[in-house]
Amino acid sequence: MTELILQKNGAPQPLEPLIYDLGSPGRVGITLPAPDVPLADLPADLLRDSLDLPEVSELDVVRHFTRLSQLNHGIDIGFYPLGSCTMKYNPRLNEDMARLPGFAVAHPLQDPTTVQGALALMYQLQEWLAEISGMTGASLQPAAGAQGEFAGILMIRAYHLANGEPQRTKIIVPDSAHGTNPATTAMAGLQVVEIPSDANGDVDLDKLRAVCGDDVAGMMITVPNTLGVFEANIKEIVDIVHGCGGLVYMDGANMNAMLGIAKPGEMGFDVMHYNLHKTFSTPHGGGGPGSGPVAVNEKLLPFLPGPIVDIIEEGDDETPPLYGFVMPEQSIGRVKAFWGNFGMLVRAFSYIALHGAQGLRAVTDHAVLNANYVRVALKGVYPMPFDRICGHEFVCMGHFDEAEGIHALDISKRLMDYGIHPPTNYFPLIVPEALLIEPTETESKEACDHFISVMKKIATEAVESPELLHEAPHNAPVKRVDDVLAAKQLVLCCRVLPEGEG
Repeated sequence: MTELILQKNGAPQPLEPLIYDLGSPGRVGITLPAPDVPLADLPADLLRDSLDLPEVSELDVVRHFTRLSQLNHGIDIGFYPLGSCTMKYNPRLNEDMARLPGFAVAHPLQDPTTVQGALALMYQLQEWLAEISGMTGASLQPAAGAQGEFAGILMIRAYHLANGEPQRTKIIVPDSAHGTNPATTAMAGLQVVEIPSDANGDVDLDKLRAVCGDDVAGMMITVPNTLGVFEANIKEIVDIVHGCGGLVYMDGANMNAMLGIAKPGEMGFDVMHYNLHKTFSTPHGGGGPGSGPVAVNEKLLPFLPGPIVDIIEEGDDETPPLYGFVMPEQSIGRVKAFWGNFGMLVRAFSYIALHGAQGLRAVTDHAVLNANYVRVALKGVYPMPFDRICGHEFVCMGHFDEAEGIHALDISKRLMDYGIHPPTNYFPLIVPEALLIEPTETESKEACDHFISVMKKIATEAVESPELLHEAPHNAPVKRVDDVLAAKQLVLCCRVLPEGEG
Protein backbone atom coordinates (compact mmCIF):
# COMPACT_ATOMS: atom_id res chain seq x y z
CA MET A 1 0.00 0.00 0.00
CA THR A 2 1.67 3.21 -1.13
CA GLU A 3 1.00 6.95 -1.15
CA LEU A 4 -0.01 8.07 -4.63
CA ILE A 5 0.44 11.07 -6.88
CA LEU A 6 -0.91 11.69 -10.38
CA GLN A 7 1.73 11.90 -13.09
CA LYS A 8 1.51 13.29 -16.63
CA ASN A 9 -0.45 10.37 -18.07
CA GLY A 10 -3.07 10.69 -15.34
CA ALA A 11 -2.32 7.24 -13.90
CA PRO A 12 -1.54 6.71 -10.22
CA GLN A 13 2.20 6.49 -9.59
CA PRO A 14 3.91 5.52 -6.31
CA LEU A 15 5.69 8.34 -4.52
CA GLU A 16 7.18 6.38 -1.63
CA PRO A 17 5.79 4.27 1.20
CA LEU A 18 4.21 6.52 3.77
CA ILE A 19 1.99 6.26 6.76
CA TYR A 20 -0.17 3.24 5.85
CA ASP A 21 2.95 1.12 5.26
CA LEU A 22 4.30 2.14 8.66
CA GLY A 23 1.30 0.92 10.63
CA SER A 24 1.40 -2.07 12.94
CA PRO A 25 -1.51 -3.47 14.96
CA GLY A 26 -1.44 -2.22 18.54
CA ARG A 27 1.02 0.60 17.89
CA VAL A 28 -0.22 3.93 19.31
CA GLY A 29 1.07 7.47 19.33
CA ILE A 30 -0.72 8.74 22.41
CA THR A 31 -2.02 7.36 25.69
CA LEU A 32 -5.20 8.89 27.03
CA PRO A 33 -5.88 9.09 30.77
CA ALA A 34 -8.68 7.06 32.28
CA PRO A 35 -12.00 8.91 31.96
CA ASP A 36 -13.09 10.83 35.03
CA VAL A 37 -16.75 11.05 33.95
CA PRO A 38 -19.34 8.31 33.39
CA LEU A 39 -19.16 6.66 29.97
CA ALA A 40 -22.16 7.12 27.70
CA ASP A 41 -23.43 4.82 25.01
CA LEU A 42 -23.21 6.29 21.52
CA PRO A 43 -26.05 5.75 19.05
CA ALA A 44 -25.46 2.53 17.11
CA ASP A 45 -25.88 4.25 13.75
CA LEU A 46 -22.86 6.48 14.53
CA LEU A 47 -20.52 3.57 15.21
CA ARG A 48 -18.53 1.42 12.78
CA ASP A 49 -17.48 -2.16 13.34
CA SER A 50 -14.04 -1.33 11.99
CA LEU A 51 -12.25 1.85 11.04
CA ASP A 52 -9.42 1.26 8.59
CA LEU A 53 -6.87 3.73 9.90
CA PRO A 54 -3.12 3.17 10.32
CA GLU A 55 -1.89 2.33 13.80
CA VAL A 56 1.30 4.34 14.08
CA SER A 57 3.57 6.05 16.58
CA GLU A 58 3.70 9.77 17.22
CA LEU A 59 7.03 9.99 15.40
CA ASP A 60 5.53 8.31 12.32
CA VAL A 61 2.70 10.84 12.29
CA VAL A 62 5.04 13.81 12.66
CA ARG A 63 7.29 12.59 9.87
CA HIS A 64 4.33 11.86 7.60
CA PHE A 65 2.80 15.32 7.83
CA THR A 66 6.17 17.07 7.77
CA ARG A 67 7.03 15.21 4.57
CA LEU A 68 3.71 16.21 3.02
CA SER A 69 4.29 19.84 3.98
CA GLN A 70 7.65 19.75 2.24
CA LEU A 71 5.94 18.77 -1.01
CA ASN A 72 3.81 21.92 -0.95
CA HIS A 73 4.59 25.48 -1.92
CA GLY A 74 3.70 28.12 0.66
CA ILE A 75 4.24 31.78 1.41
CA ASP A 76 6.94 30.81 3.93
CA ILE A 77 8.86 29.09 1.12
CA GLY A 78 8.63 31.43 -1.84
CA PHE A 79 6.88 34.12 -3.85
CA TYR A 80 3.11 33.61 -4.13
CA PRO A 81 1.58 36.14 -6.60
CA LEU A 82 -1.89 34.59 -6.57
CA GLY A 83 -3.95 37.48 -7.92
CA SER A 84 -7.25 38.28 -6.17
CA CYS A 85 -6.38 35.94 -3.31
CA THR A 86 -3.66 38.00 -1.59
CA MET A 87 -1.31 35.31 -0.38
CA LYS A 88 0.85 37.52 1.79
CA TYR A 89 3.05 36.82 4.76
CA ASN A 90 1.27 36.28 8.07
CA PRO A 91 3.33 38.00 10.82
CA ARG A 92 4.28 35.57 13.57
CA LEU A 93 3.26 38.13 16.18
CA ASN A 94 -0.35 37.57 15.14
CA GLU A 95 0.10 33.85 15.70
CA ASP A 96 1.57 34.47 19.16
CA MET A 97 -1.40 36.63 20.13
CA ALA A 98 -3.91 34.00 18.98
CA ARG A 99 -2.10 31.42 21.11
CA LEU A 100 -2.32 33.39 24.34
CA PRO A 101 -4.10 31.05 26.78
CA GLY A 102 -6.93 33.49 27.51
CA PHE A 103 -7.83 33.45 23.84
CA ALA A 104 -6.76 29.99 22.73
CA VAL A 105 -8.59 28.01 25.42
CA ALA A 106 -11.71 30.16 25.71
CA HIS A 107 -14.90 28.19 25.06
CA PRO A 108 -17.86 29.69 23.18
CA LEU A 109 -20.31 28.42 25.79
CA GLN A 110 -18.58 30.18 28.69
CA ASP A 111 -20.59 32.75 30.57
CA PRO A 112 -19.86 36.14 28.94
CA THR A 113 -18.72 37.52 32.29
CA THR A 114 -15.79 35.07 32.23
CA VAL A 115 -14.51 36.10 28.77
CA GLN A 116 -14.71 39.87 28.96
CA GLY A 117 -11.27 40.26 27.40
CA ALA A 118 -12.30 38.28 24.35
CA LEU A 119 -15.54 40.24 24.02
CA ALA A 120 -13.68 43.54 24.41
CA LEU A 121 -11.42 42.49 21.54
CA MET A 122 -14.40 41.61 19.35
CA TYR A 123 -16.16 44.88 20.16
CA GLN A 124 -13.08 46.93 19.31
CA LEU A 125 -12.55 45.00 16.08
CA GLN A 126 -16.16 45.68 15.08
CA GLU A 127 -15.57 49.37 15.72
CA TRP A 128 -12.31 49.42 13.75
CA LEU A 129 -13.79 47.60 10.77
CA ALA A 130 -16.71 50.03 10.68
CA GLU A 131 -14.33 53.01 10.89
CA ILE A 132 -11.96 51.71 8.20
CA SER A 133 -14.88 51.16 5.82
CA GLY A 134 -16.71 54.38 6.66
CA MET A 135 -19.74 52.36 7.76
CA THR A 136 -21.94 52.55 10.86
CA GLY A 137 -21.57 49.05 12.28
CA ALA A 138 -20.17 45.59 11.67
CA SER A 139 -20.75 41.92 12.47
CA LEU A 140 -17.96 39.37 12.87
CA GLN A 141 -20.19 36.33 12.34
CA PRO A 142 -19.44 35.26 8.74
CA ALA A 143 -16.81 32.53 8.50
CA ALA A 144 -15.52 33.46 5.03
CA GLY A 145 -15.73 36.14 2.38
CA ALA A 146 -18.34 34.14 0.47
CA GLN A 147 -20.45 33.86 3.61
CA GLY A 148 -20.02 37.59 4.15
CA GLU A 149 -21.38 38.14 0.65
CA PHE A 150 -24.31 35.87 1.42
CA ALA A 151 -25.06 37.79 4.61
CA GLY A 152 -24.87 41.08 2.70
CA ILE A 153 -27.36 40.01 0.06
CA LEU A 154 -29.68 38.53 2.69
CA MET A 155 -29.63 41.92 4.45
CA ILE A 156 -30.47 43.71 1.20
CA ARG A 157 -33.37 41.30 0.62
CA ALA A 158 -34.60 41.71 4.21
CA TYR A 159 -34.43 45.51 3.89
CA HIS A 160 -36.69 45.55 0.83
CA LEU A 161 -39.14 43.07 2.36
CA ALA A 162 -39.33 45.21 5.50
CA ASN A 163 -40.11 48.22 3.30
CA GLY A 164 -42.92 46.38 1.50
CA GLU A 165 -41.11 45.91 -1.81
CA PRO A 166 -41.03 42.16 -2.43
CA GLN A 167 -40.84 42.73 -6.20
CA ARG A 168 -37.18 43.71 -5.91
CA THR A 169 -35.66 40.38 -6.85
CA LYS A 170 -32.78 41.28 -9.20
CA ILE A 171 -29.12 41.78 -8.36
CA ILE A 172 -26.91 43.47 -10.96
CA VAL A 173 -23.48 41.85 -11.28
CA PRO A 174 -20.71 43.12 -13.61
CA ASP A 175 -18.90 40.59 -15.79
CA SER A 176 -15.67 41.51 -13.96
CA ALA A 177 -17.08 40.30 -10.63
CA HIS A 178 -15.78 37.52 -8.46
CA GLY A 179 -17.43 34.21 -9.31
CA THR A 180 -18.95 34.00 -5.86
CA ASN A 181 -21.13 37.06 -6.55
CA PRO A 182 -23.61 35.38 -8.93
CA ALA A 183 -23.52 32.22 -6.82
CA THR A 184 -24.39 34.24 -3.72
CA THR A 185 -27.26 35.95 -5.52
CA ALA A 186 -28.73 32.63 -6.63
CA MET A 187 -28.36 31.12 -3.15
CA ALA A 188 -30.30 34.05 -1.72
CA GLY A 189 -33.16 33.27 -4.10
CA LEU A 190 -32.59 36.35 -6.26
CA GLN A 191 -31.98 36.75 -9.98
CA VAL A 192 -28.59 37.65 -11.48
CA VAL A 193 -28.50 40.38 -14.12
CA GLU A 194 -25.05 40.53 -15.71
CA ILE A 195 -23.77 43.72 -17.32
CA PRO A 196 -20.60 44.07 -19.42
CA SER A 197 -17.45 46.09 -18.90
CA ASP A 198 -16.45 48.80 -21.35
CA ALA A 199 -13.17 49.00 -23.26
CA ASN A 200 -11.40 50.54 -20.25
CA GLY A 201 -12.40 47.76 -17.86
CA ASP A 202 -15.06 49.84 -16.10
CA VAL A 203 -18.78 49.11 -15.78
CA ASP A 204 -20.68 50.12 -18.92
CA LEU A 205 -22.87 52.94 -17.56
CA ASP A 206 -25.38 52.85 -20.41
CA LYS A 207 -25.97 49.13 -19.89
CA LEU A 208 -26.32 49.75 -16.15
CA ARG A 209 -28.96 52.41 -16.68
CA ALA A 210 -30.83 50.11 -19.04
CA VAL A 211 -31.33 47.37 -16.44
CA CYS A 212 -32.17 49.59 -13.46
CA GLY A 213 -35.83 49.57 -12.49
CA ASP A 214 -38.20 49.02 -9.59
CA ASP A 215 -37.43 45.27 -9.65
CA VAL A 216 -33.75 45.81 -8.76
CA ALA A 217 -32.81 44.89 -5.21
CA GLY A 218 -29.22 46.02 -5.59
CA MET A 219 -25.86 45.64 -7.24
CA MET A 220 -22.74 43.71 -6.28
CA ILE A 221 -19.47 45.24 -7.39
CA THR A 222 -15.82 44.66 -6.51
CA VAL A 223 -13.61 47.72 -5.99
CA PRO A 224 -10.97 47.65 -7.39
CA ASN A 225 -12.49 45.14 -9.79
CA THR A 226 -10.93 41.82 -10.72
CA LEU A 227 -9.28 43.38 -13.75
CA GLY A 228 -7.14 45.14 -11.17
CA VAL A 229 -8.48 48.63 -11.93
CA PHE A 230 -10.43 51.07 -9.80
CA GLU A 231 -13.86 51.85 -11.19
CA ALA A 232 -13.44 55.39 -12.56
CA ASN A 233 -17.18 56.14 -12.29
CA ILE A 234 -17.89 54.52 -8.96
CA LYS A 235 -19.87 57.45 -7.55
CA GLU A 236 -22.05 57.56 -10.65
CA ILE A 237 -22.57 53.79 -10.49
CA VAL A 238 -23.76 54.04 -6.88
CA ASP A 239 -26.03 57.00 -7.70
CA ILE A 240 -27.65 55.13 -10.63
CA VAL A 241 -28.50 52.10 -8.48
CA HIS A 242 -29.70 54.24 -5.58
CA GLY A 243 -31.76 56.23 -8.06
CA CYS A 244 -33.88 53.19 -8.89
CA GLY A 245 -34.30 52.27 -5.24
CA GLY A 246 -31.63 49.57 -5.05
CA LEU A 247 -28.81 49.14 -2.57
CA VAL A 248 -25.15 48.68 -3.44
CA TYR A 249 -22.95 45.91 -2.10
CA MET A 250 -19.16 46.21 -2.30
CA ASP A 251 -17.20 43.01 -2.49
CA GLY A 252 -14.38 44.01 -0.14
CA ALA A 253 -12.03 41.23 -1.22
CA ASN A 254 -9.70 43.86 -2.66
CA MET A 255 -9.89 46.28 0.26
CA ASN A 256 -6.12 45.98 0.67
CA ALA A 257 -5.90 48.40 -2.26
CA MET A 258 -7.82 51.14 -0.40
CA LEU A 259 -6.85 51.10 3.28
CA GLY A 260 -6.46 54.62 4.59
CA ILE A 261 -7.11 56.08 1.14
CA ALA A 262 -10.80 55.55 0.40
CA LYS A 263 -13.81 54.49 2.48
CA PRO A 264 -16.63 52.55 0.79
CA GLY A 265 -19.20 54.14 3.09
CA GLU A 266 -18.18 57.59 1.87
CA MET A 267 -18.58 56.42 -1.73
CA GLY A 268 -22.20 55.58 -0.95
CA PHE A 269 -22.01 51.81 -0.49
CA ASP A 270 -24.61 50.29 1.81
CA VAL A 271 -22.84 47.06 2.78
CA MET A 272 -19.52 45.31 2.25
CA HIS A 273 -17.54 42.37 3.52
CA TYR A 274 -13.88 42.04 4.41
CA ASN A 275 -11.67 39.05 3.73
CA LEU A 276 -9.55 39.11 6.88
CA HIS A 277 -6.92 36.88 5.26
CA LYS A 278 -6.45 39.28 2.36
CA THR A 279 -6.60 42.61 4.10
CA PHE A 280 -5.51 41.89 7.65
CA SER A 281 -3.17 38.97 7.21
CA THR A 282 -4.92 36.04 8.84
CA PRO A 283 -4.07 32.56 7.47
CA HIS A 284 -5.46 31.61 4.07
CA GLY A 285 -5.74 28.33 2.28
CA GLY A 286 -6.65 24.74 2.91
CA GLY A 287 -10.35 25.47 3.08
CA GLY A 288 -10.27 27.51 6.27
CA PRO A 289 -10.53 28.76 8.86
CA GLY A 290 -11.68 31.99 7.26
CA SER A 291 -13.44 35.13 8.34
CA GLY A 292 -15.56 37.54 6.33
CA PRO A 293 -17.00 40.26 8.60
CA VAL A 294 -19.68 42.53 7.14
CA ALA A 295 -19.96 46.29 7.64
CA VAL A 296 -23.13 48.28 6.94
CA ASN A 297 -24.48 51.81 6.91
CA GLU A 298 -27.40 53.13 8.96
CA LYS A 299 -30.01 51.63 6.60
CA LEU A 300 -28.89 48.06 7.17
CA LEU A 301 -27.70 48.29 10.78
CA PRO A 302 -30.86 46.65 12.19
CA PHE A 303 -30.44 43.69 9.80
CA LEU A 304 -26.87 42.66 10.71
CA PRO A 305 -26.34 38.94 11.35
CA GLY A 306 -26.06 38.35 15.05
CA PRO A 307 -25.42 38.17 17.78
CA ILE A 308 -22.87 40.98 17.83
CA VAL A 309 -20.91 42.28 20.79
CA ASP A 310 -22.11 45.44 22.49
CA ILE A 311 -21.62 47.29 25.77
CA ILE A 312 -24.26 46.06 28.20
CA GLU A 313 -23.25 48.34 31.07
CA GLU A 314 -21.15 51.47 30.71
CA GLY A 315 -17.98 51.61 32.78
CA ASP A 316 -16.30 54.47 34.60
CA ASP A 317 -12.80 55.44 35.71
CA GLU A 318 -12.65 52.52 38.12
CA THR A 319 -14.84 49.90 36.45
CA PRO A 320 -14.48 48.66 32.86
CA PRO A 321 -17.60 48.36 30.73
CA LEU A 322 -19.48 45.07 30.68
CA TYR A 323 -19.67 43.46 27.25
CA GLY A 324 -22.28 40.99 26.06
CA PHE A 325 -24.00 39.57 23.01
CA VAL A 326 -27.03 41.30 21.50
CA MET A 327 -29.19 40.51 18.49
CA PRO A 328 -29.94 43.43 16.12
CA GLU A 329 -33.60 44.36 16.03
CA GLN A 330 -34.38 42.97 12.54
CA SER A 331 -31.41 40.64 12.25
CA ILE A 332 -31.23 38.11 9.42
CA GLY A 333 -30.14 35.74 12.21
CA ARG A 334 -27.07 33.61 12.60
CA VAL A 335 -24.91 32.73 9.63
CA LYS A 336 -22.51 30.66 11.72
CA ALA A 337 -22.54 28.68 14.93
CA PHE A 338 -21.35 30.65 17.92
CA TRP A 339 -19.54 33.95 17.34
CA GLY A 340 -17.36 33.58 14.23
CA ASN A 341 -13.85 32.18 13.81
CA PHE A 342 -12.43 33.76 16.92
CA GLY A 343 -8.78 32.89 16.30
CA MET A 344 -8.90 34.82 13.02
CA LEU A 345 -10.42 37.79 14.81
CA VAL A 346 -7.53 37.86 17.29
CA ARG A 347 -5.01 37.82 14.44
CA ALA A 348 -6.78 40.63 12.57
CA PHE A 349 -7.04 42.69 15.76
CA SER A 350 -3.32 42.24 16.34
CA TYR A 351 -2.51 43.27 12.75
CA ILE A 352 -4.60 46.45 12.92
CA ALA A 353 -3.33 47.38 16.38
CA LEU A 354 0.26 46.89 15.28
CA HIS A 355 -0.06 49.04 12.15
CA GLY A 356 -2.37 51.82 13.27
CA ALA A 357 -3.88 54.25 10.79
CA GLN A 358 -0.58 55.29 9.20
CA GLY A 359 0.63 51.70 8.97
CA LEU A 360 -2.55 50.53 7.24
CA ARG A 361 -2.18 53.34 4.73
CA ALA A 362 1.40 52.18 4.13
CA VAL A 363 0.12 48.63 3.51
CA THR A 364 -1.97 49.89 0.61
CA ASP A 365 0.76 52.23 -0.66
CA HIS A 366 3.19 49.34 -0.95
CA ALA A 367 0.64 46.86 -2.35
CA VAL A 368 -0.28 49.28 -5.15
CA LEU A 369 3.35 50.30 -5.72
CA ASN A 370 4.54 46.70 -6.04
CA ALA A 371 1.75 45.79 -8.46
CA ASN A 372 2.38 48.78 -10.70
CA TYR A 373 6.15 48.24 -10.55
CA VAL A 374 5.76 44.68 -11.84
CA ARG A 375 3.08 45.70 -14.34
CA VAL A 376 5.25 48.39 -15.95
CA ALA A 377 8.29 46.10 -16.02
CA LEU A 378 6.34 43.41 -17.90
CA LYS A 379 4.59 45.84 -20.24
CA GLY A 380 5.63 45.07 -23.79
CA VAL A 381 6.67 41.54 -22.83
CA TYR A 382 3.21 40.19 -22.02
CA PRO A 383 0.07 41.58 -23.70
CA MET A 384 -1.97 43.75 -21.32
CA PRO A 385 -5.61 44.45 -22.17
CA PHE A 386 -5.89 47.55 -19.98
CA ASP A 387 -3.04 50.04 -20.19
CA ARG A 388 -3.74 52.00 -17.02
CA ILE A 389 -2.62 52.26 -13.42
CA CYS A 390 -3.79 49.25 -11.45
CA GLY A 391 -4.70 48.71 -7.84
CA HIS A 392 -3.04 45.90 -5.91
CA GLU A 393 -3.09 43.49 -8.86
CA PHE A 394 -3.08 43.52 -12.64
CA VAL A 395 -4.03 41.19 -15.46
CA CYS A 396 -1.92 40.28 -18.46
CA MET A 397 -2.27 37.62 -21.14
CA GLY A 398 -0.21 34.44 -21.18
CA HIS A 399 -0.11 34.12 -24.94
CA PHE A 400 2.21 35.38 -27.69
CA ASP A 401 1.62 35.72 -31.42
CA GLU A 402 5.13 34.44 -32.06
CA ALA A 403 4.56 31.39 -29.82
CA GLU A 404 1.15 30.22 -30.97
CA GLY A 405 1.12 26.96 -29.02
CA ILE A 406 1.91 28.53 -25.65
CA HIS A 407 -0.90 29.25 -23.22
CA ALA A 408 -1.29 30.77 -19.76
CA LEU A 409 -1.22 27.32 -18.18
CA ASP A 410 2.19 26.58 -19.73
CA ILE A 411 3.63 29.78 -18.30
CA SER A 412 2.23 29.02 -14.86
CA LYS A 413 3.58 25.47 -14.87
CA ARG A 414 7.03 26.75 -15.89
CA LEU A 415 7.00 29.28 -13.02
CA MET A 416 6.95 26.35 -10.62
CA ASP A 417 10.38 25.26 -11.88
CA TYR A 418 11.73 28.59 -10.65
CA GLY A 419 10.24 28.20 -7.18
CA ILE A 420 7.40 30.67 -7.78
CA HIS A 421 3.74 29.83 -7.26
CA PRO A 422 1.61 30.43 -10.37
CA PRO A 423 -0.65 33.48 -10.49
CA THR A 424 -4.39 33.06 -10.96
CA ASN A 425 -5.07 31.44 -14.35
CA TYR A 426 -7.95 32.14 -16.75
CA PHE A 427 -9.62 34.63 -14.45
CA PRO A 428 -11.16 37.10 -14.92
CA LEU A 429 -13.05 35.20 -17.57
CA ILE A 430 -13.41 38.20 -19.89
CA VAL A 431 -9.65 38.28 -20.59
CA PRO A 432 -8.37 35.50 -22.88
CA GLU A 433 -5.43 33.53 -21.43
CA ALA A 434 -5.62 35.66 -18.30
CA LEU A 435 -2.82 35.76 -15.73
CA LEU A 436 -3.92 37.74 -12.69
CA ILE A 437 -0.82 38.81 -10.77
CA GLU A 438 -0.57 40.26 -7.26
CA PRO A 439 2.81 40.68 -5.58
CA THR A 440 1.29 42.03 -2.30
CA GLU A 441 2.86 44.61 -0.03
CA THR A 442 4.95 42.09 1.89
CA GLU A 443 7.35 41.39 -0.97
CA SER A 444 10.60 43.34 -1.32
CA LYS A 445 11.87 45.06 -4.45
CA GLU A 446 14.39 42.24 -4.83
CA ALA A 447 11.58 39.64 -4.80
CA CYS A 448 9.62 41.62 -7.39
CA ASP A 449 12.75 41.99 -9.54
CA HIS A 450 13.34 38.25 -9.40
CA PHE A 451 9.77 37.55 -10.48
CA ILE A 452 10.07 40.04 -13.33
CA SER A 453 13.32 38.41 -14.47
CA VAL A 454 11.77 34.94 -14.42
CA MET A 455 8.68 36.07 -16.30
CA LYS A 456 10.84 37.64 -18.99
CA LYS A 457 12.96 34.51 -19.23
CA ILE A 458 9.86 32.35 -19.63
CA ALA A 459 8.62 34.67 -22.40
CA THR A 460 11.91 34.06 -24.23
CA GLU A 461 11.66 30.31 -23.64
CA ALA A 462 8.14 30.32 -25.05
CA VAL A 463 9.53 31.40 -28.41
CA GLU A 464 12.88 29.63 -28.43
CA SER A 465 12.17 26.42 -26.48
CA PRO A 466 8.40 25.94 -26.23
CA GLU A 467 8.84 22.29 -25.20
CA LEU A 468 10.25 23.50 -21.87
CA LEU A 469 6.89 25.09 -21.13
CA HIS A 470 4.74 22.31 -22.57
CA GLU A 471 6.44 19.73 -20.34
CA ALA A 472 6.73 21.88 -17.22
CA PRO A 473 7.00 21.56 -14.31
CA HIS A 474 10.19 19.55 -14.52
CA ASN A 475 11.28 19.45 -10.88
CA ALA A 476 8.05 19.61 -8.87
CA PRO A 477 6.92 16.61 -6.75
CA VAL A 478 3.82 16.31 -8.93
CA LYS A 479 4.30 16.64 -12.67
CA ARG A 480 1.67 17.98 -15.03
CA VAL A 481 -1.52 15.99 -14.79
CA ASP A 482 -3.89 15.04 -17.54
CA ASP A 483 -6.74 17.27 -16.39
CA VAL A 484 -9.42 15.50 -18.43
CA LEU A 485 -8.41 12.00 -17.32
CA ALA A 486 -7.92 13.11 -13.74
CA ALA A 487 -11.45 14.53 -13.69
CA LYS A 488 -12.88 11.28 -15.08
CA GLN A 489 -10.80 8.82 -13.05
CA LEU A 490 -10.70 10.31 -9.61
CA VAL A 491 -8.20 8.96 -7.08
CA LEU A 492 -9.80 9.72 -3.74
CA CYS A 493 -7.79 7.36 -1.56
CA CYS A 494 -4.08 7.37 -0.84
CA ARG A 495 -3.93 3.59 -1.23
CA VAL A 496 -4.53 1.15 -4.04
CA LEU A 497 -7.82 -0.57 -3.24
CA PRO A 498 -8.90 -4.03 -4.45
CA GLU A 499 -10.87 -3.91 -7.66
CA GLY A 500 -14.50 -3.11 -7.06
CA GLU A 501 -13.87 -1.19 -3.85
CA GLY A 502 -13.62 2.56 -3.31
